[in-house]
Amino acid sequence: MLLERDATTSTIVSAVTAWNPRSAKSGGHPGWSGTLSPSDATPPDLSGYACALRQTDVMRTRWLFADQLGPHFLDDPGQQVLLIESKAVFRRRAFHRQKAHLVLSALRHRAQDDSVRLVRAETYAQGVGNQPLTVCHPTSRAARGLVRRLPDVEMLPPRGFVTAPQDFVAWAGGRDHLRLEDFYRHARRLHGVLMDGAEPAGGRWNLDADNRQPPPRGAQRLDVPAPPEIVEDEIDHEVRAELDRWQREDGIEFVGNDGPRLFPATRQEALARLRHFIEHRLPMFGPYEDAMLAGDPWMAHSMLSPAINLGLLDPAEVIEAAEDAYRSGAAPLAGVEGFIRQILGWRDFIWHLYWYFEPRYRAVNELKARKELPKWFADLNADAVEARCLSDVLAGVRDRGWVHHIPRLMVLGNYAMQRGWRPGAVSDWFHRCFVDGYEWVMTANVVGMSQYADGGRMSSKPYAAGGAYVHRMSDYCGGCRYDPKVRAGDDACPYTAGYWNFLARHEREFAGNHRMAQPLRGLHRLTDLEALVEQEKARGSRAP
Repeated sequence: MLLERDATTSTIVSAVTAWNPRSAKSGGHPGWSGTLSPSDATPPDLSGYACALRQTDVMRTRWLFADQLGPHFLDDPGQQVLLIESKAVFRRRAFHRQKAHLVLSALRHRAQDDSVRLVRAETYAQGVGNQPLTVCHPTSRAARGLVRRLPDVEMLPPRGFVTAPQDFVAWAGGRDHLRLEDFYRHARRLHGVLMDGAEPAGGRWNLDADNRQPPPRGAQRLDVPAPPEIVEDEIDHEVRAELDRWQREDGIEFVGNDGPRLFPATRQEALARLRHFIEHRLPMFGPYEDAMLAGDPWMAHSMLSPAINLGLLDPAEVIEAAEDAYRSGAAPLAGVEGFIRQILGWRDFIWHLYWYFEPRYRAVNELKARKELPKWFADLNADAVEARCLSDVLAGVRDRGWVHHIPRLMVLGNYAMQRGWRPGAVSDWFHRCFVDGYEWVMTANVVGMSQYADGGRMSSKPYAAGGAYVHRMSDYCGGCRYDPKVRAGDDACPYTAGYWNFLARHEREFAGNHRMAQPLRGLHRLTDLEALVEQEKARGSRAP
């Protein structure tokens, strides 16, 4: 298992995979314009490149954004690094307090290296000044626009993802619909991941049928060891005191509760979490990856997304470690395949869609959902909510800035879509409130998949479900004041009633979708639909 990777080697490999003459001839894609140049039609001279890597004194300083903190963003371990801590970032949005802490802690821990200089400034432009720099392609359009405006900053191709932009563009070109399953199989072949020759390991591409079980009956927690605890240090204490001062003196606002740091802020912490997950939690990940338990927010999930999205881990090394566990017999194929699907498949897919789709994609709203987020939801006021699943998940966001993907999609996103909340506002909420949330992460994840606001460009049906799904996949319904089987009346489950009301409201839009044919037939069999619709109209935006 290769967890510590030579930075020079990984950069040369990155240079090889970033060059693709086929995509260079095609002219690339508007979303990536400015990243690729005519020189991409010529293979890089790796011998000269390797020679340059040894001459660190002639290399430009590398500016690292706060989500580019790992060694794979450098050309040499000793390369000089500039980090900028921009206060304006925290003025623009009310981020979760623990997210702000994690980002600042990660920046300041990275600045402990002798080759790193940390500049604290109001804006990135002020921090850059007039010095010549290189920077890897940023992860947002706003940051890329800033880099392009800075005269002495050279932008390099993106790192921190597995599939190169031109390879995605070559795959996506000419397709009417972009689907994860198709991209994931392409990426498996392209990168030789979980492949036995030309065939997928085990003979099947998708092992979902072996995963996604309900939680063990009667269990309060999964029988897996907890991940290594994060031990805060003086840097964390300094960050906490500074955030208190920002709130008190500068009027900078946050959401959510402060608390002990729960996620890695250093590469060493991230590697420890990765090793522990591979050895102790990955074997149990697959069966219960979609299950929810009120007493176990972590389940067998890796909790590595904050570290990967900060750039502390290279997704390639995470994938390699997981595949090594399968090849050595330490973890079952189904769980390993499900985990790798999330990183090689979903994470890369979402990243590329952010750039491939037009900039106005963030504002698409095919279902015409125009209601604003109610105050109780925006403020993470879980105590105002009686529905047990929503209250517990919202409390998880408030207290940890993290819940795993099923509460995000089927509890939070599902509820927002049923109520017709504005997709852009929902996306912004996820961006601000989750420790692993970034604009590129949440745009397609929330606007496209969770809220189905693009009308099906990236998913074949809306992820809408009633209380029966929550009842099957969790222990939340036991002890809840609402009954998942009841859709009308005082005991009506907000998800069950909301589901049918959502279908009734959008029957015309879904009429041509074959995957929605069965639910729409069920809608027509309801004898109390009119009363249900009136009930949900009266419920309005108040907390359920």
